[in-house]
Amino acid sequence: MLTACGGSGTGDYDWSKAPDTAKIAEQGKDLPTYGLAPDWANYGEVVKAFCAKYSGTCAHKDTDMSSSEEIVKFDAEKDNPIGTASDIGLMWGPVAEAKGVVPDYQPPSASKLKDWQRGKGWVATFVGAPAFVVNTDKVQNPPKSWQDLLKPEYKGQIAIKNPTSSGTGQAMVVAAAVANGGSVENLAPAFDYFKKLKDTGNISDVKMSEETLEKGEAPIQINYDFNGIAQKAALKQKNVNVDVIIPSDGSIWSPSGLMINKYNTKKGDFLKGFLDFVLSDQAQDLFAKFGARPIRALNGDLQLPADAKANWLPDSAYGPVKEIEITKVNPEQIVADWEAKVLA
Repeated sequence: MLTACGGSGTGDYDWSKAPDTAKIAEQGKDLPTYGLAPDWANYGEVVKAFCAKYSGTCAHKDTDMSSSEEIVKFDAEKDNPIGTASDIGLMWGPVAEAKGVVPDYQPPSASKLKDWQRGKGWVATFVGAPAFVVNTDKVQNPPKSWQDLLKPEYKGQIAIKNPTSSGTGQAMVVAAAVANGGSVENLAPAFDYFKKLKDTGNISDVKMSEETLEKGEAPIQINYDFNGIAQKAALKQKNVNVDVIIPSDGSIWSPSGLMINKYNTKKGDFLKGFLDFVLSDQAQDLFAKFGARPIRALNGDLQLPADAKANWLPDSAYGPVKEIEITKVNPEQIVADWEAKVLA
């Protein structure tokens, strides 16, 4: 079983020690997070469950940020830390370590993960697969593959997240690379593909959102499957029909992770405990109920009840999805290559 590693602390706080659970409720009274929205993969319920475990309340307030912005913010605030924890695309975990904003600490539950799924101050939490989320009231012939997206009939209809500022967009790049013969070591096919897709005029300038999906302003969106599942359920209430389609020519399991702020030592015991809790059966079950696949379930370490998987797509839909060691990808290089090879 893993224990806290290292002996270095920040100031007088020793990150190497196990959390003092008696302090968790007090330290968690207010919880400012970055990029850890309550409606992101059910994090609101996960935070509530953790706080309730220690008879705390947790006034959770989140500020939306990308993974790179979260790392910059942790560093900028090091003399007066405010942020506590952040959701990150897992490829940003090693970047956070290199920038020195996460503590030299791994929780006991990290022992349930593969080596590449954990690091100092961060752990994988759940996975999503880049998929096509399609308003089928507006698109009569939904695309089934990445190659389909190149068809002229989809001109101006496809919305994507910008990989220069979005972890979702960066995962989309990796998925497209794998689908087009590339790998984590070779993302070149993705940049060639998206340059071609951009040149077709099929990519819309419209913002990718549930609203633009509903209105048909961008009726085809490349998003995580679990986000599409949530949008499908929400728009069904408005009599809008949505399909979530795993591309037949390939996608990937792209993990998200939780990282904690090394500099926020006043909440250190809370943060150690929370980093451990997100891998508990209870938290993993809450991620699953949203539609995300818990990392432990993907690893075969957790058997979920049927009700936790009620919002998932059928297992048969995921045949083309590959597990890759995504922490081998340098997301900062994705940003540079997107600007140079797609936008230029």
